[in-house]
Amino acid sequence: MDAVLSIDTTRGNRVINHKGVAITLPVKEGYILRAHDSMLDILQWVTGLPPVIVPLATQDITPYGTGLRHINSIVQPSVATSAPVIGVALTAVVAVPGAATGASHAADCETAVRFCLEVAKAYGDGACEFYDHTEYEELVARYGPMRHLQTLGHAGAR
Repeated sequence: MDAVLSIDTTRGNRVINHKGVAITLPVKEGYILRAHDSMLDILQWVTGLPPVIVPLATQDITPYGTGLRHINSIVQPSVATSAPVIGVALTAVVAVPGAATGASHAADCETAVRFCLEVAKAYGDGACEFYDHTEYEELVARYGPMRHLQTLGHAGAR
């Protein structure tokens, strides 16, 4: 695969206070990268609203099993691939338990699917990017690979 869009209900938190659909920053091999303008454009066109970004912390891009808190599993595919991953979040203004009956609204699901379809079409046509390749290469050249964040890390590090 060349890139991954990971849809997840992200309503059970207090850090993204927006109803509808939001995206995460791209995650690639342990790096959290800036949002590419083409991805923000598509989100804005599909929703008719300014783009909303889900805040990520470093522990959010590590595998489950570390004992660290994660916002949820939205970017977990990033621990198993070298492809860039962007989470597509179904969000709420207030914290709503993810397992609650009726927590995912049909309109938000439809918007997320429409966003993914538009990204797939544009990405396939070379009209959008998940991240800036030059900036990513510069980060790796300056700071080295961060793939160790895709692992469980060192045992007993606490």
